[in-house]
Amino acid sequence: MTSKKLTVSLILGVVLVAFAFGVYNYQRRVQNSQMEKVTAQQARLVRMHSPVFGPQAAPVTIVEFFDPACETCRAFYPVVKDILARHPDDVRLVIRYAPFHQGSDQVVRLLEAAKRQNKYAVVLEAVLAAQPAWADHGKPNLPVAFQAAEQAGLDMARAIQDAQRPVVTAALQQDVEDLTALEVTRTPTFFVNGRGLPSFGREQLLALVAQELAKVQR
Repeated sequence: MTSKKLTVSLILGVVLVAFAFGVYNYQRRVQNSQMEKVTAQQARLVRMHSPVFGPQAAPVTIVEFFDPACETCRAFYPVVKDILARHPDDVRLVIRYAPFHQGSDQVVRLLEAAKRQNKYAVVLEAVLAAQPAWADHGKPNLPVAFQAAEQAGLDMARAIQDAQRPVVTAALQQDVEDLTALEVTRTPTFFVNGRGLPSFGREQLLALVAQELAKVQR
């Protein structure tokens, strides 16, 4: 009888050890899978070609999926600009393109061309300032956007050529691929250190940035 009890105990022990090992392996696979997803998401959030405002080594990164024809993007621009001004050493902004509106892809190409002339920021602001005049979503008046860029100092003859370069096409295609993978469906869409906004609004963005700043300032 004692021998049988010992045998049963040994079998139960082996089963428990096997079960515990199985649970450990499962949890490890889940954790690895989650880490892989996070890594993949991070790679899709920031690309080498992405325009960046602020220091590259800033501990807090705001990624904005942006459409130059989007009225809400225009409204949020001074909000984000103010965040950068308040935290010049700790926050950077990475611009990703989400050309959802008709004609936006052409303005994106213009912005990328402006980058080659070191005039990205001034052209971006000029295009946004002129947005009400050109960004009719049904029939955009793109010459107005181009005129605003030229008035901001952009060499248009050179920019028109640069806008059609394969590297610009590739950057635009990459951004569209990434926004699709990340299920971005509206603009602006913000991620702060990889965290998406739980709901959309100025206060939500400010709160999320404050949370991430608190982590690095402890």
